[in-house]
Amino acid sequence: MECVVQGIIETQHVEALEILLQGLCGVQKERLRIHELCLKSSPNLGAVSSEVQILCDLAQPEPSWTVRHVGGSMRGTGAEQISVLVRPMVESKASKNVLRFFYALGYKLDHELLRVGFAFHFQRGVQITVTVSSVNKMLKLHATDEAVPVTPGMQLVEVTAPATSENYTEVVAAVTSFCEHLAPLLHLSKPGISTGVVPTAAAAAASLMSDGGGTTL
Repeated sequence: MECVVQGIIETQHVEALEILLQGLCGVQKERLRIHELCLKSSPNLGAVSSEVQILCDLAQPEPSWTVRHVGGSMRGTGAEQISVLVRPMVESKASKNVLRFFYALGYKLDHELLRVGFAFHFQRGVQITVTVSSVNKMLKLHATDEAVPVTPGMQLVEVTAPATSENYTEVVAAVTSFCEHLAPLLHLSKPGISTGVVPTAAAAAASLMSDGGGTTL
């Protein structure tokens, strides 16, 4: 399983967010350039359609491939009361032939995106990853060099953490606690629930840029 929250930030404040994250996480950032292909199964593969993501990491010297399947969000009264989305997730490394393999199974390309930005991976009681990226669409099939922003001037911020059915409450608490430190710059919520930009972002960004980001927690 994984716990996830998302938010948006204006590109002009991304440098301030990076300074804040550097101070909070105490680790170096990793560059991101991910070609994401979303495939959907054709009707003859079963009554219920299936969707998988094929991720190609273009930031590596040799592009690496990952297959990812995300399930539906956890439901119930308890799930509705928490601000973090909890959902099943299966992920596996794959060879460069993975796209051809899924096409052979009958899957079809639904859409593709290019995510460009950076990520922080760190330990805070649980393993947490923060990614900040510009989401871009391709004007031509697989033409990553010609990708254009989906929302110019905005970047997507995502906080994720792996979890199990036994410890997800602990992971949710850790993610929620961490997100509070980012509140002056952006608000993070369950995917699909947009809260827009935070009114205090400009002032918080100016403060961070002037003092260099504060201390490591």
